[in-house]
Amino acid sequence: MTPPRIIRPARAADAGAICAIYNHYVATTIISFEEAPVTEAEMAQRIAAVADADLPWLVMLEGETLLGYAYATKWRVRAAYRYSVESSIYMAPESAGQGAGRLLYEALLAALRERGLHLVIGGIAQPNEASVRLHERLGFQKVAHFSEVGLKFGRWIDVAYWQLKLNR
Repeated sequence: MTPPRIIRPARAADAGAICAIYNHYVATTIISFEEAPVTEAEMAQRIAAVADADLPWLVMLEGETLLGYAYATKWRVRAAYRYSVESSIYMAPESAGQGAGRLLYEALLAALRERGLHLVIGGIAQPNEASVRLHERLGFQKVAHFSEVGLKFGRWIDVAYWQLKLNR
């Protein structure tokens, strides 16, 4: 019998499992613009920084297995931007495309609404049809497309942005 899936706030102890997911994308895809693996200590610091900003970092577990994580960070540092955030979601490759990501992202959006935030922005390296589809199914609308904004694996990468107004 498959254990139930639960979604809960991330903990420092989750950093290793989060790194295992994230560093796969760092090493093998254009999804992340980082080029070097992230250490567990660095990931634990990132989790703490999100919590210190009173923003959510959620993980989805099936038993003891971390299937994915989603979090939000401040969009910009100026005070007038305080109601806007940027979201990120990463699923373990074997968990992608099975609906778990949508459930996790919906939980993140609910947590953002509970905090009274107004706008969430998702930046997606292009091409990434699965992420575009996820965002659009959740009501995000494409608002920008920057051409050749990053260089990874010896090629220029575009990034497009989708936004969702949370209080509609």
